[in-house]
Amino acid sequence: MAHILIAEDELAVRMFVSRALEHRGHSTVGVEDGGAAVDAMSSESFDLLLTDIVMPVMDGIALALKVSSDHPDMPILMMTGYAHERQRAHNLESLIHDVISKPFSLDELCATVEETLKKKTSLNH
Repeated sequence: MAHILIAEDELAVRMFVSRALEHRGHSTVGVEDGGAAVDAMSSESFDLLLTDIVMPVMDGIALALKVSSDHPDMPILMMTGYAHERQRAHNLESLIHDVISKPFSLDELCATVEETLKKKTSLNH
């Protein structure tokens, strides 16, 4: 399965998402902000970045720009509870796969992750 980096500043959401994905067979690393995500990517290889948009230190938009530059083949999924932030993310459509609106169900989250990983696999074959 996939090794997924989760960047989410709310511990409860980070743990919820991590447990859901691990239950589906993925391995996860959870970090609290974009700066910590950049640090994690410098020492580990990931198959997918799942990031919140609104975070301290480095927000998800800045993180997506950095990741797409440094790791152009890594798919990026974003999460947000703010409609105006969702619109900001849609301005990055060429860089990100999708934006998941909070609150989301486990099934919705996992289905979107699986779809993104399948697209990555089909592009690499």
